[in-house]
Amino acid sequence: MFSVTPRLLLRPGWPEDIDTLFAAINDEMLVRNLARVPWPYTRDDAEQFLATPRPTLQPNFLIFRRDGQAPRLLGCIGFGDDGDGRIELGYWIARDHWGHGYATEAGRAVLDIARTLGHPEMRAEHFADNPASGRVLRKLGFRPTGRTIPRFSTGGGQETDAVQFTLSLSEDDSADDVMRDLAA
Repeated sequence: MFSVTPRLLLRPGWPEDIDTLFAAINDEMLVRNLARVPWPYTRDDAEQFLATPRPTLQPNFLIFRRDGQAPRLLGCIGFGDDGDGRIELGYWIARDHWGHGYATEAGRAVLDIARTLGHPEMRAEHFADNPASGRVLRKLGFRPTGRTIPRFSTGGGQETDAVQFTLSLSEDDSADDVMRDLAA
C-alpha cells in the first residue's frame, strides 16, 4: 500500500531502507518522545522494524519527501492495535524536518487510508512534554479525551504522562466535527 500527497510519498519500508532509517531516527531527543522505540537505537533495531510483518489493516509507512530530487526519508507513520483492541496512530519526523507540516500532511493521508480500510475511530497520545505533537493531532481533527495517563517510554526508560486523543473516522461524525468547529 502506498500514498502520494502533494509533497510526500508514503510507502512500506524495505530491507534496503535500513541505513537510511537508522540515520533518520538515531536521535535521542526524537526517540524519547516515542513510546515503543528503544534508546540507544541500533542498526539491528532498524532491521528488525523493517522485517516485522504488519497486519494488512494496520499498515506502517516510511515518509519520503518528493520534490523532483532523490526522495529523502523524513519519518514514519502508521497505525496499529494499542493493546486494548483499539487502533492507535503513531508517527515521528526526523528533527531536521520539524515545523514544515510533514506530520500533518502524512497524517491526513493515513487517516484517509484508515477510513478506506473501515476503521470507525482512531486514538492517539502524546507525551505531555511534547505539545507540538498535540498540535499536529488537533490539526488532524483529533479531540482530547480529557485523560492523561502514565505511559512507559522505552526510549526514555520511564513512565511519562501521556495526553489521550480520539477521532471518529465515520463520514457523518467528521461532518459534525467540521460544523462544530465552524460554530466555535
